[in-house]
Amino acid sequence: MARVELYVSADIEADGPIPGPYSMLSFGLAVCGTFDGTRFTAPDPSEETFYAELKPVAADFDPQALEVSGLDRERLVREGRDPAEAMRAAAAWVKTAADGALPVLVAYPLAYDWMWLYWYWMRFTSRSPFGHSRHLDMKTLYAAKAGAMVAQSTKRQMPAALLSARPHTHNALDDAVEQGELFQNLFRWDG
Repeated sequence: MARVELYVSADIEADGPIPGPYSMLSFGLAVCGTFDGTRFTAPDPSEETFYAELKPVAADFDPQALEVSGLDRERLVREGRDPAEAMRAAAAWVKTAADGALPVLVAYPLAYDWMWLYWYWMRFTSRSPFGHSRHLDMKTLYAAKAGAMVAQSTKRQMPAALLSARPHTHNALDDAVEQGELFQNLFRWDG
């Protein structure tokens, strides 16, 4: 019998295109819904959140990628959280937030954020609180509901009513909350 699913919106900021040779600098998580197979509930995604800024794990970085986030990499070298500690704390936060429900990570686009988070959880804690497959891509969800091609399933091409009124700031927590609202709207949308 299926349990309740808890949806957690995620966003990350990194200093390059892939984990390992480059570093995840920050990530944000926001509880954005539950679903029991019949009823979907949508809490304010700004109310239950997790945010961490991390020490870089690699020396290399792409200046253009770093510029997107606006994070000070040198400050993070000195003051960022230890990645192992931060990933353990995030996993504990997910477990507490789920409170017995099955946590499902949602992101836009999923592949990028999931790649980083999964790599960091596996590298630093040996397990992901979302397992290896409990995740949902908002871009794909939109494409399926809209009957649109994936290449035409960008936020710019979505109906304005689906989008969050919050700005996309490239702060990982702000964007996790913003995209949590997008997920809520997509989940309830009939297409």
